[in-house]
Amino acid sequence: MSGSGPTGTGGSGARPGDAAPGGVSSPAADGPVSGRAADALTGRADRDAASAGHAHTGSDGDGPPPPADRGVSGNPSAPDDHRAPDALPTSGDRPTPGTRRRAAAPVAWPLARERAARAADGPRAPESCAPEDALGRTLAEPLTALTDLPPFDTSAMDGWAVSGPGPWDLDRAADGDGVDQGILAGHAATTLADGHAVAIATGARVPDGATAVLRSEHGEVHDRGDGRGRLAAARAVPLGQDIRPRGQECGHGEPLLPAGVPVTPAVLGLAAAAGYDRLTVHPRPRVEVLVLGDELLGSGLPREGRIRDALGPMLGPWLRALGAEALAPRSLGDDADALHAAITGSTADVVLTTGGTASGPVDHVHPALRRIGAEVLVDGVAVRPGHPMLLARIAPGRHLVGLPGNPLAAVSGLLTLAEPLLRTLAARPPATPLRAPLSARVDGHPHDTRLVPVAYGDDPRHGRTAAPLPFHGPAMLRGVAVADALAVVPPGGADRGDLVDVLELPWPTGNAAYGPEDAGPSYGPGAHPGGGRPVRSTFSAPPTGGAA
Repeated sequence: MSGSGPTGTGGSGARPGDAAPGGVSSPAADGPVSGRAADALTGRADRDAASAGHAHTGSDGDGPPPPADRGVSGNPSAPDDHRAPDALPTSGDRPTPGTRRRAAAPVAWPLARERAARAADGPRAPESCAPEDALGRTLAEPLTALTDLPPFDTSAMDGWAVSGPGPWDLDRAADGDGVDQGILAGHAATTLADGHAVAIATGARVPDGATAVLRSEHGEVHDRGDGRGRLAAARAVPLGQDIRPRGQECGHGEPLLPAGVPVTPAVLGLAAAAGYDRLTVHPRPRVEVLVLGDELLGSGLPREGRIRDALGPMLGPWLRALGAEALAPRSLGDDADALHAAITGSTADVVLTTGGTASGPVDHVHPALRRIGAEVLVDGVAVRPGHPMLLARIAPGRHLVGLPGNPLAAVSGLLTLAEPLLRTLAARPPATPLRAPLSARVDGHPHDTRLVPVAYGDDPRHGRTAAPLPFHGPAMLRGVAVADALAVVPPGGADRGDLVDVLELPWPTGNAAYGPEDAGPSYGPGAHPGGGRPVRSTFSAPPTGGAA
């Protein structure tokens, strides 16, 4: 695979001077590092997104401003029918190797997410499963109480169940060995006469005839001299005190939760309390990850021009956090036939590929899709990083999401296209929209949205803020590894204090590695986030982290 990033799978196959769509040579990237300078720094133009010619060739760098989104038809007057301008033919003919495809106009980031959410009709048929298998899925049927909760009057405190006004004669509640332990949780129902009391534990069934529970710290037992006790209260005992009445939480047949609610540990507890042994839920969408790139290693240190695969270990857990069933990732290298066989042979609901989405000599995703007659729904998104992502329908009810090869660009593709698609397939509700003010200015691409890792912090003026993190280049993971969210920076950038949308990561994180004070005053698309530290390099200047 061409265009490998330094910490994961590869990026584009573009080179400086490659013809852009229409035969126009691609100009240099925006930002402080030109395409020529990037070549001198890295030794290869497709090393990272700081290199030239990326706006339309599909790399992760900042290139010339992309055309305005004209709908997938590519025609301003044509209806948006969810087909890309180079919608894949139905012919099974294999494309000629090395043939350059006609680039599609990149889709605006919000529109791309909307298309991904609408790409699938919905989840597969619901299924009944044991509660432990329902965790993380979505209820397909409402949860209705199968019993009263609590199912009988229970004691809310340790003390004595009393009947009528005090003082009370103290009864014994002996166990099988004749030891008086009072009424314990799980004991059968008993009856309490007026003017009597009996010791009771929290959660135990209150005996018939009891009018209240007197807490142990509020009562005093006196010996009557005949071996029996007399209970007195230090204060008045109101009727019903510390008794949880039957049906206090819900009554039999009462609706508890509607369909569509995610099954959390608390939902499992409620379902069990309400009498459920099985739950009807939507199945998890099955996702198969295909890792592309001959340069990737599964273990050991980078060597001989090869690098470790960062996406294979990362994507499975991330997909599971999104509610999917992730199959074990498969490494295919840069083999067009192997990719075709893997796509056509997969039975997963979603095939997720990493890398190979540009138009370089070993970028095989588009040719494979043309070969099987897939329908491309999104072919390139106006977002940085992650511009050359794609979404295609490969069969009825089955889709392919093509992620860029650079790790942070792949995260961008995951949140832009895979998350909305999987949300629909899993019948999960959309996340509550969140916004936060930025703690520092973030420069923007002239026309594209930027996704920037941020950590939450506290600001005396703005309250909770989103602090941009260093190491946010498309090939970097250090920033997102300690991030709470990705900030959605609109074209043109955003100033300190500006409210921006944030996409929270699906797990709690700790951001002690980089506090707000480490974020710096401003982050531009080509800024080097590690410029203040020594860089091991054979070149005379430190390499950039890549345009974000």
